[in-house]
Amino acid sequence: MLRARFLTAVFAGAGALLVLFLAMPLVAMVASERPATLWDALAERDARSAVLVSAGAAAVSTALALVLGVPMGYVLARREFPGKAAIQALVDMPVVVPHLVAGIALLTVLGPQGVVGGPAGAVGLRFVDALPGTVAAMLFVSAPLVVNAARHGFEAVNPRLEQVSRSLGASPLQTFLRVSMPLAKGPIVSGAVISWARAVSEFGAVLVIAYYPRVAPTLIYERYTGFGLRGARPIAVCLLLICLSLFALVRLLVRRSPGAGGVQGRAQC
Repeated sequence: MLRARFLTAVFAGAGALLVLFLAMPLVAMVASERPATLWDALAERDARSAVLVSAGAAAVSTALALVLGVPMGYVLARREFPGKAAIQALVDMPVVVPHLVAGIALLTVLGPQGVVGGPAGAVGLRFVDALPGTVAAMLFVSAPLVVNAARHGFEAVNPRLEQVSRSLGASPLQTFLRVSMPLAKGPIVSGAVISWARAVSEFGAVLVIAYYPRVAPTLIYERYTGFGLRGARPIAVCLLLICLSLFALVRLLVRRSPGAGGVQGRAQC
């Protein structure tokens, strides 16, 4: 018993050090700025525009990730097929690819001479230094979070519930929409929130393919290189507070949502 308590204390101490390491820089950065300074930062036209572009493009990329990624997560959770491991590896690949490399890879495909960018440009859709390029870069780096969250959520749903739904006459699509999706809602929503936050924070891939319109990380980088820490920190704090506020709000709503907690607690995002 004594050894178990000692091990628990050691683990708790290690966890406390990690939490301190993660929280201290963020708390120190927020505490270093006065509310008036943050308000003045957001009052600037460039800052407001960059924050709105970041939030809007991230919302579009998250919506696309949900539309495309949730069905893929269901297939990966419920079906066995040749090449499944390879597909899963490809889905996870953007997580480990350096962000500048991701931007160069996207530029190769979506640039004016790319296999997608060329035909798209012929019909007036441009990715380089345009909002669609920003969305594409954000989607590339954040979509795996939605796919994996959905997969874990569907894996936590008992397949017998889907079988009962089918036995009562529901179609596969009706079963998916009325049984599987509601039960896996918690992990999916959590994955969407994390995907949005990941997209908002993307810098490297966006910088390569779409420097304009400027997103918040790009503006923060410009302010840091031009004016140092004092110039970049107010906008950085504003972006941090916006992301944390949305993250906390959605987490609270998901926890209060009836029926979401059971599956959410067993899923990893």
